[in-house]
Amino acid sequence: MLLADGRLPAGGYAHSGGLEPAVIAGRVRNMADLEAFLTGRAQTAGLVAAAFAAAACARASRDDLAALPELEAEFDARIPSPELRKVSRDLGRQLQRAMGSIHPHRYFSALGRAPHQPLVMGVAASVLGLGPQDAALAILHDNNAGAAAAAKLMRVDPFEVHAILARATGPLDDLARRAAETADADPADLPAPSAPLADIAAEHHRRADARLFAS
Repeated sequence: MLLADGRLPAGGYAHSGGLEPAVIAGRVRNMADLEAFLTGRAQTAGLVAAAFAAAACARASRDDLAALPELEAEFDARIPSPELRKVSRDLGRQLQRAMGSIHPHRYFSALGRAPHQPLVMGVAASVLGLGPQDAALAILHDNNAGAAAAAKLMRVDPFEVHAILARATGPLDDLARRAAETADADPADLPAPSAPLADIAAEHHRRADARLFAS
């Protein structure tokens, strides 16, 4: 619950998870669009992040930190957008800093200076005594709720937004289980579903003259 808490000072509040450019482009205009956007995001970028969080947790639990660089490289390969790679590392660095203060452990410094967010989440879960499925579920909920919070860009009823989040709990549980099943797989064999439009939107957003969110 700590790891998935939006109040954790890890920088997620400054990011829309791609929702801002989707709203600006007119692809998300109402609650049905928002739910479809969050569902698609969870099944693509969310599943990838969950799988890598689970894998990092499994390896940290075995004190196998030497495997983390390969996970880093494989996660990089699954993010074509340079902007989204930067966002993941920015959020990873902030989560690393937050957890290093909240629950100091030598593993956090072993991650390097700018690790990807899912790997930090996996290591943090391990340090807190959690398992791969917990790590996967934490990052799925963190990413889903963070993107939904950016719905303030539209004229929406916040109760309806949270109803969408409530309906997502079952599907996110299923995705977390799928991610945990791959936790011990070779990094090259971890899930790699893609969302090309999200990568393109991230690059457009980076060049926007005016924006409310960092990504």
